[in-house]
Amino acid sequence: MHMFGGYGGGGFGMIFMLLFWIVIIGLLVWLFRQFFGKASSAPQDSALEIARKRYAQGEIDKEEFEVLKHELSKD
Repeated sequence: MHMFGGYGGGGFGMIFMLLFWIVIIGLLVWLFRQFFGKASSAPQDSALEIARKRYAQGEIDKEEFEVLKHELSKD
């Protein structure tokens, strides 16, 4: 006669199998977030930085830049 009635360790086998799959699924979710989650968490430029870039590229003139800078620094 087997010690655990021939069921592969009783409830322990089922518990370890469940833990195994939880770990595997958790690793897959973590890997997915590592590879595909970066695009959405990219740092966004501040409004002042965008205005600086537009001024540097010649999209706005100095007067417009100064007005934007004044408006954005009111906070």
